[in-house]
Amino acid sequence: MSQYGPLKLHVPEPTGRPGCKTDFSYLHLSPAGDVPKPPIDVAAVDTADLAYRLVRVIDDEGHAQGPWAPQMDDDTLRAGMRAMLKTRIFDSRMLTAQRQKKISFYMQSLGEEAIGSAHALALEQGDMCFPTYRQQSILLTRNVSLVEMMCQLMSNERDPLKGRQLPVMYSKRDAGFFSISGNLATQFIQAVGWAMASAIKGDTRIASAWIGDGATAEADFHTALTFAHVYRAPVILNVVNNQWAISTFQAIAGGEGTTFAGRGVGNGIASLRVDGNDFLAVYAASQWAAERARRNLGPTLIEWVTYRAGPHSTSDDPTKYRPGDDWSHFPLGDPIGRFKKHLISLGIWSDQQHDALKAELEAEILAAQKEAESFGTLVDGHVPSAASIFEDVYEEMPDHLRRQRQELGV
Repeated sequence: MSQYGPLKLHVPEPTGRPGCKTDFSYLHLSPAGDVPKPPIDVAAVDTADLAYRLVRVIDDEGHAQGPWAPQMDDDTLRAGMRAMLKTRIFDSRMLTAQRQKKISFYMQSLGEEAIGSAHALALEQGDMCFPTYRQQSILLTRNVSLVEMMCQLMSNERDPLKGRQLPVMYSKRDAGFFSISGNLATQFIQAVGWAMASAIKGDTRIASAWIGDGATAEADFHTALTFAHVYRAPVILNVVNNQWAISTFQAIAGGEGTTFAGRGVGNGIASLRVDGNDFLAVYAASQWAAERARRNLGPTLIEWVTYRAGPHSTSDDPTKYRPGDDWSHFPLGDPIGRFKKHLISLGIWSDQQHDALKAELEAEILAAQKEAESFGTLVDGHVPSAASIFEDVYEEMPDHLRRQRQELGV
């Protein structure tokens, strides 16, 4: 009989459940401007401290603080605000459309708008993003057609993907947006492979991989880190830690007692833990990582600390597993509200300009929705022709498929 008694299995529990208030002290925040910025060519092992602290720029008064504060012109700052607001309004309209049964399914990025918007602005034309289903802000920042996105959501006769993808799983090569996969974590190894191919060809384009905190528990995540480290792939490895993977708290995926950024350091990859609700911090960290990749200094893993403010999807009810008012208590706040305060402190923004932009974007998105709906929604059944299932498979259609198409009369 052991002198220590019986063994016990530890099962992580969230720090807040329905009916109680979440204790967010587990986040271990750093004051704005407190975390140092290392040189671009820093060794991966020397970023260990940065993987456990939190890079922040915007303080509680809306001022930019510290060495990570980026140099950005006023037009780029205003473009960032526009992209974030556009994403939030787009999400709201599409959520309503789903409730009206015009769309079968939708996933918001409420509370996470700064991450994709600032990251997209920090990359260059030709860089390829390998996103999850919550990075629509990248497409909206890059001004992809709203009508085209909505037609894909509605799976109508103008759906550019011809009904072959679930709603929200966009694919837009010319916007540097690789096809989204519903099989989680696959895009991480695909991004590393794409980046390796870019280096093999002597190209100048880099890749940006995206994953959620829950999917880091998948084997593909670890495989991607190994290849990225061994071959110094020119890739940014983004881990969006929004605290919840559907109904499972981030600790179940390995976030208890360590950080997701810490996994990068353990794999020999330079790593940062960044305030994902701080537009300036996201932009600065993205620029830093992109420059490392372009200078053949290897990959960077960035953990974006944020909060999924809404349901995981329209099929989810988060009040069943977490406090309903969690987002209002989240210590990193609302990314749009924080950035608005910063722009006002610079004297380049105002409440009136903010309201005017919201009205402009609401009108733009409503007009796009009306146009998209003219090509059909799930309500009226205007879907791609059955003939499309025979297209884009073979360069020359085999005889047996030609006969089948003829039998269908399409």
